[in-house]
Amino acid sequence: MTEKLTGELLVERMTEKERGIAARVESVLPALRAGAEKADASGEFPLENIALLREAGLFGLIVPEKYGGLGGTLRDLAAAAFALGTACPSTALCFFFHCSTASRGLLGLEAIEAGLFTDEVEAKQVRAFGEKLLTKMGSGRFLANFASEEAKSATSAVLISTEATPVEGGWLLNGTKSFGCSTGVADEYLVQAKIKDSTDLNGLSIFFVSSKAEGVSERAHWDSIGMRATATHGIILKDVFVKTEDAMTVPGAFLKMMQMSRGSYVGNQLAVVCLYLGIANGVFDYTINFLSKLKFQDTGKSIFAESAFHQELVGHMAVDLETGFLWTRRQLELETSETPILPKNKVVEHWRLAKGTVCECAHNVAVNALKACGTSNTGNHGVIARGLRDLAMGLVQAFPAERGRIEAAKSIVTDTMQSGFAVAEKK
Repeated sequence: MTEKLTGELLVERMTEKERGIAARVESVLPALRAGAEKADASGEFPLENIALLREAGLFGLIVPEKYGGLGGTLRDLAAAAFALGTACPSTALCFFFHCSTASRGLLGLEAIEAGLFTDEVEAKQVRAFGEKLLTKMGSGRFLANFASEEAKSATSAVLISTEATPVEGGWLLNGTKSFGCSTGVADEYLVQAKIKDSTDLNGLSIFFVSSKAEGVSERAHWDSIGMRATATHGIILKDVFVKTEDAMTVPGAFLKMMQMSRGSYVGNQLAVVCLYLGIANGVFDYTINFLSKLKFQDTGKSIFAESAFHQELVGHMAVDLETGFLWTRRQLELETSETPILPKNKVVEHWRLAKGTVCECAHNVAVNALKACGTSNTGNHGVIARGLRDLAMGLVQAFPAERGRIEAAKSIVTDTMQSGFAVAEKK
């Protein structure tokens, strides 16, 4: 029987091609796992992991083969994120955000094929930008994705206030991006900004920005509860020049692209919960291995086999882990089935419920692991304590479970859902 790959614990019934991609991911896990604790302790992104992932061809995992990638799908990305999460969660999160940039190219090309761009000039610009993006990723360029900002909106998940002003030969970008992995370590940033004086999503545009471009600086050093080695400092953009050919500024293009995703607004978001599930799976495996070696000193009997207290905790962990697997696999099926199972609004509704449920279940696994393994596992850099901190990020990243349930309830009752993006109005 062929040995099961880590990614196959989540993504079942892999094809031969999917197993080949999963094997590439498997090949980097030992090195990632070996350096994970040091990276967490230092709070610094492990630069050696960039070369490791690049040499394995994984930066092009979700890029079509015609652009130099592996031709993977969301199933491959889900399996990869899960497997990487079991080894080095910080690197897994950075890898996810790198891969998430591919949607800005893939969805644009799909929108052209679907006939959403009737103007040939606009279609040509969208195609050129999309192909440039995918070619960069396929050639091994490491990208960071900068959309989120500190400003909040009652009507959208992400409010964009960063502005792009037209100048001769291109654009000047000004604004602050508060959240984005791989600050200062990625080769390039993919930055979302609104065209100056635009008042709606038709002005939302995308720009390539070199991480070393003049006018780009980092915000305060990232020092978080969890995912400490992701270099999530965020960036400040002050009169950053971007050439015309490095911008996708077709009015309404981003809206048309979002129409093409099967599930979440910009596609591939499912993979982020897969990495949290991977962390929880790693914590569970560690707990079982730790408890199986413990014995009562007075009787010599196995604590794991004899203690109802520990069995109760492990039982809860098993239920939470399996619940996470079930919700994730269902969302993956909804977003990848050849024939759509549900309309998009229902798939997004399920995603709103799934994201929070999976992340809360994953965090519960770590909480009960801490209880089961006791004070000897409270060292701040041990597997359980580190997992507990890393999994805390899933409780708040993108949106908490409570917000997801509220949005899903609104959708069920009124058939409306909060917008994914909005642009800030000029004051």
